[in-house]
Parts: sequence; C-alpha cells; structure tokens
Amino acid sequence: MCGTCGCGTEEGGVKILHLHDEHNHEHDHEHQHDHHGHHHDHNHDHHHSHHKKVIEVEQDVLHHNELHAQRNKGYFEAKNILALNLVSSPGSGKTAILERTLTHFKNKIPCYVIEGDQQTMNDARRIAETGTPVIQINTGKGCHLESDMVYRAVQELEMKDHSILMIENVGNLVCPSMFNLGESKRIVIISTTEGEDKPLKYPDMFYTSDLCIINKTDLLPYLDINIEELKNNALKINPNLKFFELSATKGDGLDAWYSWLKKEFKGV
Repeated sequence: MCGTCGCGTEEGGVKILHLHDEHNHEHDHEHQHDHHGHHHDHNHDHHHSHHKKVIEVEQDVLHHNELHAQRNKGYFEAKNILALNLVSSPGSGKTAILERTLTHFKNKIPCYVIEGDQQTMNDARRIAETGTPVIQINTGKGCHLESDMVYRAVQELEMKDHSILMIENVGNLVCPSMFNLGESKRIVIISTTEGEDKPLKYPDMFYTSDLCIINKTDLLPYLDINIEELKNNALKINPNLKFFELSATKGDGLDAWYSWLKKEFKGV
C-alpha cells in the first residue's frame, strides 16, 4: 500500500504493454510498491511509531519519484520533446481530446502517447486507430502514474527527437497532483458536467497545473453551470492558470487548443 495515498500495486504489479502484447507476452515491468514494509509491534508506542513510519514512507516515495522525474525531464529536454501530462476525473473526455488532436497533427508533428489506466487496453486501442504509437500502463491497484513507469514506457516508444509525448494519467484528481512525471506542462481537464466547485474541492491538482481545458461545452444549453464561476474558482487556487473551452465531440474551440500546442512545440 502506498504511504502517500493508500493505493497499492502488490497484487500483480504495474504492467507496461504494447497492443501486440495483449494476447501474447506482457513486458514483465512490474513496479512493486513495497511502501508498507513495517510490522505491528503491538506496544504502547504503536500509534506514534506507525504515524512516524507513514510520514517517512511518504517522503521516501515522493523523493524517489522526484529523482526519476528529473531524469525524465533531462531526457525530454535533450531530445526536444514536449511532454504533456493530462490529468482529470474519469470521464472528462481526455481520450476524446487526444483522438481529435492526434488526428489533426498526423503527418505534421511526430506524436506519441502513454495511456494510464488501472486495467484494460481500451484507450490504447482507440489511440492506435489514429496511427499514433502508444504504450499502455496498467497500474493495477495504483491510482496514478509515477515517473519511473513513464521512463520505462518511453524506452519502449523509441521516440524521435523534436516530437510530442502526451501522457494520459489515470483518472483521479487527487494523487496524480503529487507525482511529477518530468513533464513540460501539466494540463487539467474538467467537463462541464462536473460543476463550478471542482477546483475548490480538488485544489492541489489545479494549483500544480499550467493549463485547464473545459470540455463538453456542447452540453452547456442543458446544464445549470456557470463557466465564469468555474474559472474564477480555479483562479483563486492558481492565478496563472490558462483556459481553453472546447467540445471534443463537436469540434468547437479546438483551433485555439491546436494553436497553443503548436506554439509550445515550436518552443521546445
């Protein structure tokens, strides 16, 4: 169990998969979280001792992750790779946005994708249909990607210099906020169906993000939501946050997102 968030991958470990691995071999890149290697000693100091160990484990986990994140960052910078960490709640439309974006930039900019989910290769199959090289990371009991998982997946992708890597993190607005992957930019995606107060409920994710995409704007006529209030709530947490409002299904607002992405890519 992870001392940071309570998740764990003891049962089966993390698996890094190509699509062709699905019915063949699975790269045995198992990431065993031995984050709870302590035994109950059942004495009067148990509670204090346990609390101290949890704090130490959390610090160790985050320190280990940060070391790998800096390695990733150096690798991306050396190869002029724009690495984007896409984070959100489940069902916000991350994969749909990726499908649209990858189709738009096909044969224009070399793009690669890392998909993070607890189970299945469903999203990786969707991405592969766009013709984009993709690696699936199944985290098992884990609720977030970590920097060493990304490092191993990147080695499998064999990315070209001067390209874009899009990392679709596990759908979760809590734990991924604490785990730096070495990305160039962190992009939080929220759908219009989630309400104006989402940034206030999950402030860490909005505080650590560089950009906020508000998706599913095509549903606004049917929803009781104030987009300006949502944005103001996010700005209370992070005054430097930039916004794009779009609909991945209808295509509205995508041009502005594409322009931003192209500009960021030219800057790496």
